[in-house]
Amino acid sequence: MITSTTGPQPADFADVRATNLAVVLRFVREHAPCSRADIAASTGLNKATVSSLVADLIDRRLVRETGLTENRVGRPATMLVLDGSPYAAIGVEIGVDTVSAIATDLAGGRLLTWRRAFSGGDSVSQSVAGVGAIIRRVVNRMAKEERQVLGLAVAVPGLVDVQGTVRLAPSLGWHDADIGGDLAKALRDPGFPIQVDNEANLAALAEQRFGSHAGAADLVYLSGGLGVGAGIILDGRLRRGGHGYSGEIGHVQLDPDGPACHCGRRGCLEAVAGIGAVLRKDLSPAETQAEIEEVVRQARAGDPGTLARLAAVGAGLGQGVAILANLLDPAVVILGGYYVPLAPWVLPAVHEELGRRVVAPGGPEVVASTLGHDAAALGGAARVLDSLDSGRLPGGLSQTS
Repeated sequence: MITSTTGPQPADFADVRATNLAVVLRFVREHAPCSRADIAASTGLNKATVSSLVADLIDRRLVRETGLTENRVGRPATMLVLDGSPYAAIGVEIGVDTVSAIATDLAGGRLLTWRRAFSGGDSVSQSVAGVGAIIRRVVNRMAKEERQVLGLAVAVPGLVDVQGTVRLAPSLGWHDADIGGDLAKALRDPGFPIQVDNEANLAALAEQRFGSHAGAADLVYLSGGLGVGAGIILDGRLRRGGHGYSGEIGHVQLDPDGPACHCGRRGCLEAVAGIGAVLRKDLSPAETQAEIEEVVRQARAGDPGTLARLAAVGAGLGQGVAILANLLDPAVVILGGYYVPLAPWVLPAVHEELGRRVVAPGGPEVVASTLGHDAAALGGAARVLDSLDSGRLPGGLSQTS
């Protein structure tokens, strides 16, 4: 049975087969090289079913055979690995003054990584036109390589509801914008799905699939951009909340008498421990990068004022992480964005606060991201690849069952 919000509904044969195809594809992705017998033994599917499913995946060029292995009991087995050579997944992050685009193959290997200057203009339509032009070039590059684009996911710094509408993106000046629909029109209905999500959500997906803690079922990603947001994965699934707005940890108030926040209140995590608290002034992204590099230089030189400032930011960040730890109990909290170069000086204070404030023994591991500033764009590609794991597979030469 497949359950839905309207109650149990019978699953037809096509639904079951699509689910089983996804199960086999996911197993090959996680365990390649593997044999048909390995798949049957681990998934519980019978050997005849596995053989039929593998044949279908080979036909779709999602899986390929890679020779024999004799390092096992019995006859040599034909091994399977991911193929996916005709396919690409695209992720894009829209920033204040840059657009990042990444295309990957099915295994997450990068086919293209671009970072382009971006000036959105005075309206959403001008912004979409500029982003659409960049995406069109990526799609054209994939077409020249004879790759079919499976989908596009776009990361935006703001509130994105469960339908993908950007309800509020202050740094971009967007309000109630159907970016996915507008991009589909700008790309002239490209023939692949377009999804839109919050940047921290997609970065969390990138960490779960490609990061140093890939496969973690319970993790939180904290974006360290001009704001602070959280992407939350619990029990292996991204959690968006009832309306899609989960993770706005940056506006949890830590100190009612603290520094003013852009939201109009005082003492929010973003004001106490965001990048603005490190630099103590508002700058453009390009200026921020240069200033962060200067802060790192001063910290390495042992400048007392810089070290004290980073310790204070770490303490505030530790308070925020402790709230997450007590509420969600993640196994790992990953610091991204501008927090990454500052991690050597920020993390000690974070760990000290966790020791004081987390109720349960142990607490989460807190680490710096290894994915850099590409995490959200890479997460867009991961979102597309996740759709394959959910059974939305491209067609093949034969659709026989």
